[in-house]
Amino acid sequence: MSGPGNDKTKRLSEADRLAWLRLIRSENIGPVTFAELLSHCGTAQKALERLPDLSRRGGGKTYRLCSREAAEEELAAHQRIGARLVALGEEDFPPHLRHIDGPPPLLSVLGGDVIARDRMLGIVGARNASLSGRKLAGRFAKELGAEGFAIASGLARGIDAAAHEAAVPTGTVAVFAGGIDILYPPEHDRLLGALLQAGGAAISEMPFGWKPRGRDFPRRNRLISGLSLGVVVIEAAKASGSLHTARYALEQNREIFAVPGSPLDPRSEGANGLIRQGATLVTSAADILEGLSGPLEPRLSFTETHRQPPSPTGPIEPPEPDDKLRTRVLNALGPTPVDLDELIRFADGDARSVHILLLELELAGRLERHRGNKISALM
Repeated sequence: MSGPGNDKTKRLSEADRLAWLRLIRSENIGPVTFAELLSHCGTAQKALERLPDLSRRGGGKTYRLCSREAAEEELAAHQRIGARLVALGEEDFPPHLRHIDGPPPLLSVLGGDVIARDRMLGIVGARNASLSGRKLAGRFAKELGAEGFAIASGLARGIDAAAHEAAVPTGTVAVFAGGIDILYPPEHDRLLGALLQAGGAAISEMPFGWKPRGRDFPRRNRLISGLSLGVVVIEAAKASGSLHTARYALEQNREIFAVPGSPLDPRSEGANGLIRQGATLVTSAADILEGLSGPLEPRLSFTETHRQPPSPTGPIEPPEPDDKLRTRVLNALGPTPVDLDELIRFADGDARSVHILLLELELAGRLERHRGNKISALM
């Protein structure tokens, strides 16, 4: 396949889009599980048919499948507010986001096609930002926009809002932690309206109507870094969400830029710490552009097969692992996360059968996936 931003694929049929939506909205299914199911079952529709049996084999009881009616209502709700669902592999899916570990199979999108730009940078930082921090975020966003970069951020108060405001004329993407219809914070309705009117966009991987919880913001942060070639951190406290974004950027092989601050200001403790750990120190947009010199695409660490679910010509019946392999895997799992590849080697069985067994356990609510390709048992 060609490089990022150049992959041209056909759009999903409406029947396939509905099946994809039902699958990702079904019980215990996240992006990684979704991709595994498509890999083993061939199509979303076939995976839907197999879900109850796979869950039963993993020790589950009644499995809650997203109904056709619920999925159709979510699609209709998107249409009512002018939003759409973009699928992984479609031409207007964000080009760099498809390369992260566990990309969202479907994105809710409100607004223009700025999400499909090759050149995008994330700008994040403190909600209680100083005046100078806000001015710097705005200056960076404006100058980077003049160089053809769209700006991605989380529409939060402080640094995020300043970056979005300055990038309205040149293109900006607001990433939601809740559903595409749930604006947070609500006082940013005018800012959202301005960026959408100018051709910007808002995106979310969460269900329509989903009210964001604390745990949803780190998940959103992985999208901000995943959209981008690099992330700029301005005024981040020691245990802030901005540092979560930087950690995701590191895992995704994105560039990390940090603006130094006074050691007396707790809002700069996190950014200063990033610089000590090897992030690029920047004080101007020119520094950022210099740090991005060379090929303008991230150094991708995942193979093409991980980025996009395969499309075999027909559905495949997932095999049922034998009892000996099932026992070895169950005995190896515990509450402490273990590396998936290490588990497969320990199980000493067919890798595909191990993956099926783990799918069964996850669908039954007995397995948890962690960052870094690790898994653990839910006791």
